[in-house]
This record gives sequence, structure tokens and C-alpha cells, in this order.
Amino acid sequence: MKIRKITSGLVTVLTLLFFSQLTTAQNTSVIKNTSPEERAELLTDLMKSKLGLDPVQSIKVQAINQKYTLKNEPILKSNAGKFSKFKQKKKLQKEKDEELKKVFTTEQFNQYQAFEAEMKRKIKERIKQR
Repeated sequence: MKIRKITSGLVTVLTLLFFSQLTTAQNTSVIKNTSPEERAELLTDLMKSKLGLDPVQSIKVQAINQKYTLKNEPILKSNAGKFSKFKQKKKLQKEKDEELKKVFTTEQFNQYQAFEAEMKRKIKERIKQR
């Protein structure tokens, strides 16, 4: 009876691990297959919820996000090396941050920077796990 429970528990854990890996792969695929406009909309929605943007800020942030997702699209699709892409995207991100700084309150911009730092940390962890 004990062995049956252990086996059942082990099967459950392995099944959950398998499906969590599958879901992660699907999410990555969905992100890569979205249009710049869709990514801008998703990013704006995330910023609205995380930063508490008012309607005027939301409109301005949507325009900024769309501008930069469109600028990033050729970089994402290019055959350039990872380092080259990184440098180009980093330059665009600095420009975008300067534009967002003009729209956000000081508190919102600090929250935005903290959120960006957390996302970078998570990406670095994922890279180390590979």
C-alpha cells in the first residue's frame, strides 16, 4: 500500500514537471510569434497594472511602446550576432526609458526601474540554468 502511494505521488510530480516545461516552451513560442503591435499592447497592459497609469499616461505609454516594439522588430528578425543585437536593443531601451521618464511620475519611474531590474535578474537566472 505504501509503495502504491509513493509511486502515485512520483507519477503526479513527474507529470506536473513535464506539463510545466511544456507550458514554458509554449509561452516562449507565443511571444516570438506576436506582432510588434500585440507586444506593445501586452506591455502597456502590464505597465497599467504594475504602475497604476492614468488614462492620459496609458495613451502616451501605448504610443511609446508601439514605437519601440516596431523599432525592435528588425533587430529581432536580423541574422546579426547576439552581442550586436544586445547592443542595438540596449541603445533603444535607453531612448525608450528617457521617453517614459517624461510620462511617469518619479515614483512610477522608480517602480518601472525596479521591475526592469527584477526581469533582468530572472533572465540571467534562466540563462545560467541552461
